[in-house]
Amino acid sequence: MAGAGADATGGMQADELLRLDNQLCFPLYACSKEVVRRYAPFLDPLGLTYTQYICMMVLWEEGQVSVSHLGERVYLDSGTLTPLLRKLEQKGYVRRERSSEDARQVLVSLTPEGRQLKERAAKVPLQIVDCFDLSPEDARQLKRLLLKVLRNERKS
Repeated sequence: MAGAGADATGGMQADELLRLDNQLCFPLYACSKEVVRRYAPFLDPLGLTYTQYICMMVLWEEGQVSVSHLGERVYLDSGTLTPLLRKLEQKGYVRRERSSEDARQVLVSLTPEGRQLKERAAKVPLQIVDCFDLSPEDARQLKRLLLKVLRNERKS
């Protein structure tokens, strides 16, 4: 299967290697889009996009974080995070400020409204589980494999 490593081609010829059905990347891409699409009806009432939601989850978990740390956690660069955080700030959910210890570092923290949003968002993971026909064991295995892919990506 293409994308699974050089030794995983099984001797396939170019025509076979370039078939969409033989790609590892395509089902990952398509699933990612589908998962984000499934979140929309649950996040719209909260006024959040999926990307804003995952950033808020990091803040609910850690409190105050630097923009660079947030980017590492959610796999986004500062060019993507800056407008996203600006929108969350305009909604009144987060506050951005320069670190008093290092003016180059921007810190992001929750406002009281952002902390309150956590209570409303708590039902989202339960709602999304019903959208996919996976057993708990299948879900754990899928997560384990996806995390392995992400860890390998970070090493390169």
